[in-house]
Amino acid sequence: MAEPMRGLYALPCGVDFAAEFVRGLLERYRGRPPQDLARVTICVNATATLSAIRRALDDHGPLLLPRLRVVTALAPDPLALPDPPEPPLARQLQLARLVAGFAATRPDLAASSVPVLAKSLADLMTEMQREGSDLPALEAIDTGDHARHWQNALVFLRIAAGFYLDGAASDQAARQHLAAEAAARDWPLGLNLPDGPVIVAGSTGSHGATRLFMQAVMALPEGAVVLPGFDFDQPQAVWDRLDERAEDHPQARYAPLIAAGPPRPWTDLAPPSPARGRLVSLALRPAPVTDQWITEGPSLPDLMGATEGLTLIEADQPGQEAEAIALIMREAAETGRDITLIAADSGLIRRVTAALDRWHIRPDDSAGQPLPLTPPGLFLRQVAALFGEALTIDRLLILLKHPLTATGSDAVARNDMLRHARDLELRLRRKGPAFPDAAFLHDWATKGDASRKIWAEWLAGMVERITPLARDRGPRPLPERLADLMSLAEALAAGPDGDAGRSRLWQDKAGQLSRAVLDHLAEHAPLGPPLSPGDFCALLIGQLQTKSQREDIASDHRLRIRGPREARIFGHGAVILSGLNEGGWPQAPSPDPWLSRQMRLAAGLPVPERQIGLAAHDFQQAIGAKRVILTRARRDAEAETIPSRWLNRLVNLMSGLPDRNGPEALAAMRARGRLWLDLAEAIARPETRTPPAPRPAPVPPGNPFADLPVTDVATLIRDPYAIYAKRVLGLRPLPPLRPQPDASLRGQALHAIVEALLRGDADVTDPAALKARFLTLADEVLARQVPWPAARAFWSARIAGIADQLVADEVARRAEGRPVVIENGGRVTVAGFDIVLTARPDRIDMLHDGRVVIYDYKTGDPPSDKQIAAFDKQLILQAAMARRGGFADLGPVDVAGIRYIQLGKRGETHLREHSLDLEGQNWEGLVALLRAYLTGEVGFTAMRAPAMLSFAGDYDHLARYGEWALTDAAEPQKVGDHG
Repeated sequence: MAEPMRGLYALPCGVDFAAEFVRGLLERYRGRPPQDLARVTICVNATATLSAIRRALDDHGPLLLPRLRVVTALAPDPLALPDPPEPPLARQLQLARLVAGFAATRPDLAASSVPVLAKSLADLMTEMQREGSDLPALEAIDTGDHARHWQNALVFLRIAAGFYLDGAASDQAARQHLAAEAAARDWPLGLNLPDGPVIVAGSTGSHGATRLFMQAVMALPEGAVVLPGFDFDQPQAVWDRLDERAEDHPQARYAPLIAAGPPRPWTDLAPPSPARGRLVSLALRPAPVTDQWITEGPSLPDLMGATEGLTLIEADQPGQEAEAIALIMREAAETGRDITLIAADSGLIRRVTAALDRWHIRPDDSAGQPLPLTPPGLFLRQVAALFGEALTIDRLLILLKHPLTATGSDAVARNDMLRHARDLELRLRRKGPAFPDAAFLHDWATKGDASRKIWAEWLAGMVERITPLARDRGPRPLPERLADLMSLAEALAAGPDGDAGRSRLWQDKAGQLSRAVLDHLAEHAPLGPPLSPGDFCALLIGQLQTKSQREDIASDHRLRIRGPREARIFGHGAVILSGLNEGGWPQAPSPDPWLSRQMRLAAGLPVPERQIGLAAHDFQQAIGAKRVILTRARRDAEAETIPSRWLNRLVNLMSGLPDRNGPEALAAMRARGRLWLDLAEAIARPETRTPPAPRPAPVPPGNPFADLPVTDVATLIRDPYAIYAKRVLGLRPLPPLRPQPDASLRGQALHAIVEALLRGDADVTDPAALKARFLTLADEVLARQVPWPAARAFWSARIAGIADQLVADEVARRAEGRPVVIENGGRVTVAGFDIVLTARPDRIDMLHDGRVVIYDYKTGDPPSDKQIAAFDKQLILQAAMARRGGFADLGPVDVAGIRYIQLGKRGETHLREHSLDLEGQNWEGLVALLRAYLTGEVGFTAMRAPAMLSFAGDYDHLARYGEWALTDAAEPQKVGDHG
């Protein structure tokens, strides 16, 4: 019979903790009656460990199983506390009321989210309960040397702690600590002893309540604690120095537990690589004693053997890192071997999963898909975002194209709904309005088939319901907000004449989870404070984030994706430790808005570095596996990355041990990693190399276009390919999904203001009356065309600033003549070609002597004479058209000059050089230009003469700019049917 269980045990890093724990347990109960095992109570650190131990027990065949518990679920005698513990959400909402009142008195917290602050405060209260800290601990903190922020925070924190911590233990964390205190108090006295052996397995004692319970168990006659990932190679001198200043050390949590002596091995199994364990143990020594590298490093075994199972992948980008990891996992799937990817970065996990999906490989991801990223979660988030915000085109289309929208209706087929949504998108992009309303949708409904009418009328009704929500910006009771969210979400999911109950909103697993989250929130909503739309969204996302959806599809159980905390239970097979960069693994500790580091120490709470130490322990356990691949990316999307401190220490230690072949071993690790990077690069490289596209200069057949606006002449000179794409191919850039008050809209509004002034007040010459009328028209046009209040106010102020100059110049112009052509079109056929030159001048004034002056409004800087001579031909060609009778309101006339009226800056009028000879030269130049392109003498070269090297055109992607450079010669090529 094996020795009795009592005291402290441990398993080394790198072993399969669950399997070895079960093996050691069954060895100790070999030869004993089966019912003895059923008397054992095993308390584990987490449900994942519990599941792993249960699977390991199943592997040994039929057994009377021990009782399995999670240590955080411990509670006192039910007779003492008969009521169930308060749900964490209820406590969080109660604290949110306190936080909302506190934030109202603190201007520096006005921009903070009440639910986020309440969540951080609830986490702090839970931490205090687990550590056994109470209100007197907070009252004992001396804030004399702290900033005013911390002093104010502590005053409120004492109030919150008095509410949260006083009274009966209503929270699970408080009950766990009460149970641990009772065990530590009663068991040594022989009171309330457990009815059988008790084992704590897999816990590091990172919380005070757990550590207290572990110490009580160790003192039992039949009590044992089995530590995971214990460093048996660490000298006692290092253990003696592990205090609160060494919280970032991986073994620091074990120091209080081994004060009475080191643990005994739970089994006789050695770690997969003892030599590597010594290397890692030395590399992770606390920073103040890294001088031991010099003294103990030479005693390490040869590092070539110690690192034989280590591979180091240092990719240039996160995408390359994910591709290499996917290849390693693919190889494991092909060879039937186990492999576990341990990752803290959810983005990296998504990249790896997507890469594996190319080969139809589905790994077993323990985290599943976060509920906010599932279709119901996204739908609820989008609906919640409608409150307090104007309904924009993109917000509307996101809802219309969502797969859950209108799924409860049979009135319109799904494909027809998507077709209508596409047609509506194109209409809104091209012509607006920027903020769709019911009146527009009612009108749009009449311009299609019966299916569109049904769908658009339903949508108009929904928009009538949604539009007023933009004014809902203040706090409202949480139950009302939640009811409004569910009502609107169900209405959108129901569809035209549909039923929300028949929709897919709550049907599948993600929908059921989402509904359960909302029902749970509704149950406790009366406890919460009134919330603004933004705070309600933060609360909703936070609650959805607590759940995840595991895929129902079959996954390959040999390929596992796990979080860092699960490293201790997956020691079999190969292990990939990914994302080894600072900020990734380890992640930066979350800032505590309530207590500073010194205040936490004074209150008896762990410092933030403890989270770094727990992550370091996860790393030390995982790197002890037989085959380990370490991966990182040298850059992320923003800048160069910093290697994880543990990887950095390992690399630096090996580089400094040439006598132990450290540099050679490190080079071999990198060489093994380079092989995977090369394979990933080879897979990404196309089998055949596609040569870069030449600089295009297409030559279309015949007469490529029948008319050409004068505004396109400058483009024809600078970027002929854009004219080819626009006039020959008929392509137009798609307007943005969310219109903005940009320079283009500002120019249109200013043109409309001046046009309205000229058409309605052409005879007014009194400056004061003209200015008043101008400003009135400006307000009317801006109100009609610019639906953004901030832009409207800003532009109105700028217009008022130049009004005096504009009015003074306008009075002078009216003294010279009168406007005859105001935004009216004109056309002239170019002799010798079947093409019409068109124009729509902003303004042409007839002078008293019968000549005309041609004006153009510019919101930016007007072109100079040199620019007009080179490419900006708009006004000079309009002058030539006027001389040739191109405008019906004028007939053939003599041109006195061309001028630009600046509608920005100072509002001045700029005269430009003009003469009959200059007109003739430019007209002849136009004829020669058209001849060259229309007869096929030259091709429509892409970016022939851009104004700037940074010039970006609407058709650069079509011309495949980037595959060729501006220094490349164009290659004219006939396109189309030349006969």
